Amino acid sequence: MKRGILALTSLLSFSAMPATFPVYFLGGQSNMQGYGVSKDLEPLYSKPADNIYMFAGNAVSDDDLTGGKGVWAPLQTGTGKGFKSNGRVSLYSDKFGPEVSFGHQLYSLNNNQPFAIIKYAKGGSAIAEGVGHGSWYPFYRENTGVNQFDHFLTTIRNAFSPVDIDLDGEIDNLVPAGIVWMQGESDAAETKELAAAYQANLKELMALIRAALRDDDLPVVIGKITDSGMDEADGMRMNYHKIVQQGQKAFVENDVCAAYVTTLDKETHLDDGWHYQSEGYVHLGEEFAAAMLKLQQTCGQR
Repeated sequence: MKRGILALTSLLSFSAMPATFPVYFLGGQSNMQGYGVSKDLEPLYSKPADNIYMFAGNAVSDDDLTGGKGVWAPLQTGTGKGFKSNGRVSLYSDKFGPEVSFGHQLYSLNNNQPFAIIKYAKGGSAIAEGVGHGSWYPFYRENTGVNQFDHFLTTIRNAFSPVDIDLDGEIDNLVPAGIVWMQGESDAAETKELAAAYQANLKELMALIRAALRDDDLPVVIGKITDSGMDEADGMRMNYHKIVQQGQKAFVENDVCAAYVTTLDKETHLDDGWHYQSEGYVHLGEEFAAAMLKLQQTCGQR
């Protein structure tokens, strides 16, 4: 599929030339959602960003019809755990995820080029059907027929609907530029069979997300899941995390437009054994940005 601009509305409606924003989709489960504490951020990251805009989709359970609502706003902290939106206003929390440092770092590394971020992440969600606290399984048909993949699609539709995301009175075009995915813990915590299916499930889901963004060659950066070893029974929070890790690595090795970020291997978990200290989310976002920029420079040339 050829790369193309997803125009927010017809150019005929405006006399001004359109502004173009590369847009990145950030998705996954709770470690993309983010458990970092906003007050821990250094000043550069704690204030709203100039020239970086973000649409955070309202994260809800499967079968809930309020998922994916949001509004465009300058990138700021508070879009982590506890963030909510009704599509008119957003309620920011005291938490942040990797989107904050990802945005600031990418902006700095890429010569201060304005861009946009779309985020939808649901804590506890798996790709496999019927696992965890919500599923990204693309062909869900039970109950309302709406699950995490549908909430992602709704988020994308809602994010591309406004004609002016920076409110400067000019039409804006969003050009899909990349995908960042941090997920897999729920698929690694259930059964060996589900963990073994992760590679195929990830490949299918990334293909469908790329298709929804109308570019089959979009760069994809995958974050490696890590186990805290904090389970009292056998020392492992996720009994099959190594299988999912192998699936993540294999996906990247077999996709010329994919990269693998392993920085969470070095980060400290919270006492819950699943999530990370604030600095972990800062480092994760920074590594995502560096990997994305490098991938954009090499994708299609390998």
